[in-house]
Amino acid sequence: MRWTKFTVLMILAVSVLMWPVLAQKVVLNYNLGTEPPTADPALATDTTSVDIDEAMFLGLTDLAEVDLAPVPELATRWENSQDGLIWTFHMRNDVPWVHCDPDTGEVTKVLDADGNPRIVNANEVVYGVKRTLDPNTGSDYSYVLYIIKGGKDLNTADPAAENFQELLDGVGVEALDDFTVKFTLRAPGGYFPQIASMWIARPMPEWVIDEYGDDWAEPGNIVTNGAYCMKEWVHEDHMVLVKNPFWYGWDLPDAGNIDEIYAVMVVEASTAYAMYLNDELDNVGAPLPEMDAIRADPVLSQELLIMPRGCTYYYGFTTTKPPVDDPNVRKALSMAIDRVTLINEVTKGEQLPANTFAPSMIFGNAAHDTDIAPWALPEDLGGTGYGQALEDAQDLMTNAGYPEGEGFEIVLMHNVSEGHARIAQAIQAMWLEAFPKAKFIVETMEWKVYLKAIQKESPLADMPHVWRLGWCLDYPDENNWIHEVVNPEEGANRYRLSYDDPYVGDLIKEFSALTMQAGAEGDPDVRKALYKRAEKLAIDEIVAMAPIYYYTRVVMIKPWLDRTFDDTNHWAKWSVDVAVRGE
Repeated sequence: MRWTKFTVLMILAVSVLMWPVLAQKVVLNYNLGTEPPTADPALATDTTSVDIDEAMFLGLTDLAEVDLAPVPELATRWENSQDGLIWTFHMRNDVPWVHCDPDTGEVTKVLDADGNPRIVNANEVVYGVKRTLDPNTGSDYSYVLYIIKGGKDLNTADPAAENFQELLDGVGVEALDDFTVKFTLRAPGGYFPQIASMWIARPMPEWVIDEYGDDWAEPGNIVTNGAYCMKEWVHEDHMVLVKNPFWYGWDLPDAGNIDEIYAVMVVEASTAYAMYLNDELDNVGAPLPEMDAIRADPVLSQELLIMPRGCTYYYGFTTTKPPVDDPNVRKALSMAIDRVTLINEVTKGEQLPANTFAPSMIFGNAAHDTDIAPWALPEDLGGTGYGQALEDAQDLMTNAGYPEGEGFEIVLMHNVSEGHARIAQAIQAMWLEAFPKAKFIVETMEWKVYLKAIQKESPLADMPHVWRLGWCLDYPDENNWIHEVVNPEEGANRYRLSYDDPYVGDLIKEFSALTMQAGAEGDPDVRKALYKRAEKLAIDEIVAMAPIYYYTRVVMIKPWLDRTFDDTNHWAKWSVDVAVRGE
């Protein structure tokens, strides 16, 4: 072929025109739903923050999408000692720490003093675990690591104590060499490789944290090692995460093609849905008021996905705050929630009424076992049905000294959300119908502030009587539910359970001993029996919470988005077909 000047010019012109298409970034448009309270793995407690950390930091293990079994991530393999107390993880030696330039978005490897790339190593795992457990860090999730020998002793110590350094050194985690880390547990725990997947046990960059302190996780300061790194964080507005080209996972068969995640923080479900309809978001939760219209629409109904999810929606009780300090009052309030009507008329997402804390996909669960809170279940699930539950609730409230609710007044609080507001309004109406002379005040609070307001350290006077939360699995074992969330000694215990409770102190002691025993028990059948009794105590006798429904995932997905459905989002496995999207 003879190359004329005209031919060359035409090729150059076409190349210039095609370059934007060839170089176009694949962007995922996503709604976080709120401002993430933190991007610091040691401080994250909520699903929004955890999603961010999952994108930016690798764990020793990950959880498989289907069965949630532990699979390799930073660790390529691991083994357990014969007595079940020692877990040894053998790590990859090729994962660099990276930094994103907030001005250009360029991602580069972080270099050490000798000019070599800093590779994630076992000492940084040790530092991350001890930092989470250090009481100076103030991690609200540190109790999950109490299974590690010395973890609780360190976390509950006075930082000014003379033996504090000794306690820090005594935590059962050590680097055997640069890429081998050993954990010594206080008792056997076959689920520990799943705990090793959690953000609070991930390697953390000590040198960056020392330099920037509380600001280390801000754009320009933060260094990460996962699939994405942070380019931009405009607080209360949006965050931009960009692809880390040095992450080994891009070579795996299940890798996605997302170059950038543009994550907005739109709280109002109706606004986010409008953005979805306008193709400004690729994925969004289906708003409760729109469910009927979505199902009836021939196009939108094809974009609606409903599937089970390992989460439970519940109302927690501040058990030391009158008048809900009486377990009969708490039980009456839980009984008076018509779970079936709430699901059919308000949430409309094929959720299931809950009579236990843990849903069916959790090991040791007793979901829909009618030995526990049969009043929470309809007759077709073997329960007593709402009619009988309502009568029993009214009797309990009368016997507690509040006939028809006379003289009874409480505050129900939820975080800002149109969906949570509709649920709260429906339950408020149910309570008023059951106890017409009572007063139920509904209050709302912004998510980050709300989480602080309902933690167990908050002044009792500032705590609402009843508050809304959801719990989603960190790993699929009742230890992560009934123990780590509810246990008064080693759990989050937002319920303020106390052995000194004048009504149910002895039951709380029994509950605490049961969950401790179950966590260390090796026989799975014995564990299941112990957890069943613990669920009955928590829900039906102590009544720390009112489980309302087991979640389903109710989402709208654009036809160009191919995504996974892990309980923690794995954005690195998602793909956007830009041709279908019309770019």
